[in-house]
Amino acid sequence: MFATLTPQSAESLTKSWREHLQQEQARLRSSFERTADTARLLRTQSKLVDDLLRDLWGKLNISNQISLIAVGGYGRGELFPYSDIDLLILLPDQVDETFNSSIEALIGIFWDIGLAVGHSVRTLSECIDEAAKDVTVQTNLLETRFLIGNQPLYDDFQIRIGHGMDVKEFYLAKMHEQEQRHARFNDTTYNLEPNIKESPGGLRDLQNILWIARSLKLGENWQALATQGLITLTEARQIRRHELHLQTLRVRLHYLANRREDRLIFDFQNDLARQLGHITCGKKRASERLMHGFYRSAKFVSLINEILLQLLKNRIYPDKHDHHAINARFQITNGRLEAKSPRLLEENPSAILECFLLLAQHPELDGISAELLRALHRAKSLINRDFRKSTKNKGLFLDILKQPSGVTHALRSMNRYGILGSYIPAFGKVVGQMQHDLFHVYTVDEHILNVLRNLRRFAIEDHSHEFPLCSQLFAEFDSPYLLYLGAIFHDIAKGRGGDHSTLGTIDARRFCKSHGLSKEDSELVAWLVGAHLIMSSTAQKSDLSDPTVIENFAKLMKDERHLTALYLLTVADIRGTSPKVWNAWKGKLLESLFLMSRRLLRGSTSGIETEVKARQAQAAVTLSHYGVTKDAYAKLWEKLGQFYFLRYESQEIAWHSRLLLTHLNTKSPIVRARLSPAGDGIQTMIYTKDRDDLFARICGFFERIGYSILEAKVHTTQHGYALDSFLILNQNDNAINYRDLLSFIEYELTQKLLESTPPEAPLQGRVNRQIKHTPFKTTISIQNDQYSENHILNIIAADRPGLLSKLSHIFLDNGIHLHTAKINTLGNRVEDTFFISAKAGESLGERNIEILKQELATQLS
Repeated sequence: MFATLTPQSAESLTKSWREHLQQEQARLRSSFERTADTARLLRTQSKLVDDLLRDLWGKLNISNQISLIAVGGYGRGELFPYSDIDLLILLPDQVDETFNSSIEALIGIFWDIGLAVGHSVRTLSECIDEAAKDVTVQTNLLETRFLIGNQPLYDDFQIRIGHGMDVKEFYLAKMHEQEQRHARFNDTTYNLEPNIKESPGGLRDLQNILWIARSLKLGENWQALATQGLITLTEARQIRRHELHLQTLRVRLHYLANRREDRLIFDFQNDLARQLGHITCGKKRASERLMHGFYRSAKFVSLINEILLQLLKNRIYPDKHDHHAINARFQITNGRLEAKSPRLLEENPSAILECFLLLAQHPELDGISAELLRALHRAKSLINRDFRKSTKNKGLFLDILKQPSGVTHALRSMNRYGILGSYIPAFGKVVGQMQHDLFHVYTVDEHILNVLRNLRRFAIEDHSHEFPLCSQLFAEFDSPYLLYLGAIFHDIAKGRGGDHSTLGTIDARRFCKSHGLSKEDSELVAWLVGAHLIMSSTAQKSDLSDPTVIENFAKLMKDERHLTALYLLTVADIRGTSPKVWNAWKGKLLESLFLMSRRLLRGSTSGIETEVKARQAQAAVTLSHYGVTKDAYAKLWEKLGQFYFLRYESQEIAWHSRLLLTHLNTKSPIVRARLSPAGDGIQTMIYTKDRDDLFARICGFFERIGYSILEAKVHTTQHGYALDSFLILNQNDNAINYRDLLSFIEYELTQKLLESTPPEAPLQGRVNRQIKHTPFKTTISIQNDQYSENHILNIIAADRPGLLSKLSHIFLDNGIHLHTAKINTLGNRVEDTFFISAKAGESLGERNIEILKQELATQLS
């Protein structure tokens, strides 16, 4: 094969090919940056590689018995800047063994000149066998182009591949493949870093249509499908416009990343927006405008994917016509909702909402027919002011919310087809609206629908084990649809500027009034929207051991109905922000706040003295089960002081007491760890002589073993000992030997506390990508605690490695005494609350407060 080339000439040719490839790729990039002609770039990039491969093949005298074939995206003639070059080296069935070394050398040359080749080497029979076994191989072989070599072999290959195609099996396999792919992205493209190629509504959804169309020999492009009558010429142009938009985004991403990158990640959103001419204007940033355009294209692609896959299925199964009438206007055809008249929606616009009511009422429906989907897409313009004023339409919308099942499915469908945003214009404004708060990972509309889904999940018996209390309360709640309205409006004013809770309350009140809700129900919905952040804030930032906190919160709740509604909405809301935000600790805090507040609302009176005695009594009962008498712990409890019993729950008091019975005046630190009774995390108790650097040492230790601190309770006894409790969590490690880990924490932390050297400096780790590219303002506030000499320090900041350790060093340097800490991590954002004072428990002066605030601002900026 290479006999005609000396090593020197082969090396020279390789260098020449490599330089030519680099020069031409640079020229194509420069041309694209001038013209932004995506279609031309994809074609010319493909042609560049075609010519190079043919030249290489000819120069190296490859056997004329072999065929070189382009497959996959390269086979389509669409080659993105950093995409793999998919090749099939096709061999005749009678293989000459000398081919192997020739092919290995050929592949080596491909890589040496800078071609990212994905290749397979198969005989003709092997191709047929592999295609029959693997739908991915079969799909690749649908899109082939002959490049060079044995043309008759390639022609035979095409014929045999065509004969081997089982269209029905191929369709079912591609549909299953699409369902699995969508599931990997949680069946949504509405997250903040979507994948242009693979997400629902991405380029792969368009390719799936054309693959199935090819298998049916209906054509290879949108124009061909229009000729076949599957789509109109207008629809073909619309599809191509959105396809080009997604392709352009993908090309620019490749160039920005200088690698194959198909995700719209934060690192490139601002640069990409700038390249496309988006500017920050009013309340919308340039990157938000970029993403809104992407979501709009993805929504259209999802719609056309659903329509065309249905129509193609009808071509594959032409004899299946199962009709079943629902009412005078609608019927079920082949499992899908269909209008009896093609002009139904134009003649009777109320039928638009009736479609989704029927979806909720008939779980046997697989969806909406292609013809009705097209009609809905055209009929959106009919949802105007008069439509929204219609008493009948208002009733239909409320009927959807009042259904015992199918509510989430109906509302998600309404959003997917653009109906929900048309009926509630305020909702339409948040469709595709990004959230730059570092903890929501979905767009506003997707988050709202996730919250609604979580509420509905409380009603499903099969899921009652997840949140037993929530399921019980939901089943007892008189009007669940009011909770759904609270969910729909709770974040509906995001992105407008101002307080979204206040603005959303106005929207909710107006909606409820116009839809004829009673004054009591309207007030509940509006109140829920305005107060939807209060419960999570109180639970995660306040000291729930303080009876006054519970009393003040209970007063805000008005009555048990309001409290229950807010509790259910809060749990659903936190779980709907991000898969990483919810944990059992937060669930326990919310449940405790709910139960204590409900007790007060039901008439229980619990002053400080009463509360202390109740907790001591409960702890005493627990201790008695271990054979521990009152005499054994009396001295310990006397030294702990009254405030300790307000800060800790009875089961914690009992745990501490058992562990410290013989260690009241210990000279060595006592460290004990256990799995948290609340669920997630590890509870660690530290008992030692108090010292100024104690908090910094503990934070540094947990930071270095990769654990986050969820909560820190810091208590100083009357005889100068620190009794501290930390709840820690590692969300990324699911394969832990807890027995070894607990022993490790106890031993290693004890050793760390015995050291007399200064605490280690905070770790300096890599900052998260989202934090780097999302503007986020750090907020620091220090307020006087109205019940003591302490101060309440609130910090809202972007999370980063070593943050809590850094704060502990600032406290140490400024002579701050920490009483308790509530560490609330929300994705990439922290909302931490610290109860602090001067070292002797005295109040900080105004000057010291200003110095502390300035240093915190400097260190956290």
